[in-house]
Amino acid sequence: MDKQQGKPEKGKPEQGRPEKAAKPEKGKPEQPKAEAKPEVDKDLKYFVRMRNTDLDGTKSVHISLTKIEGIGRATARVIARLANVDPLALMGKIPDADADRLRKVVEAYGPQVPRWMLNRPADIYTGEGKHLMGTDVIITRDDDVNRMRKIRCYRGIRHETGQKVRGQRTKSTGRTGTTVGVRKTKESQVSKG
Repeated sequence: MDKQQGKPEKGKPEQGRPEKAAKPEKGKPEQPKAEAKPEVDKDLKYFVRMRNTDLDGTKSVHISLTKIEGIGRATARVIARLANVDPLALMGKIPDADADRLRKVVEAYGPQVPRWMLNRPADIYTGEGKHLMGTDVIITRDDDVNRMRKIRCYRGIRHETGQKVRGQRTKSTGRTGTTVGVRKTKESQVSKG
């Protein structure tokens, strides 16, 4: 660099700056870049119907089964093992025979596993173990809340009033209604005046 004028010397690029990219020659058009098109798999079923639920066919079996209400990850793995289906296979690519075996295991899951693996190990009315799935989970949960309201237990009253049920702190969270912030006491206002 020429120290007096602050300009770079001719023929030498300034240090620290990258050189400009070469321009395409005149008269030659730039070639367009080829776009990668997603491959469409004709054998893949995008939706698999099971227990009144559309399961995602692009996900693995043990992940796809968790879309059914009442089936979590551990339960989905047990169901896949009981049906002799690879839990890591894509749900949309498994043969129809495997899908039918999965359906049968899902329908008859409760009697096939120990009682501690059920989501309702002791029903309140019958005392037997059940595993609820699909809309049965929602209906039973609503019935349980209505029963607690009817017998006026502590949890039922908390449900009725819309407050937290499970013993959480409520001093600063879970506020409803017109409560806004913290109000100063009248003493502090009197001392100012």
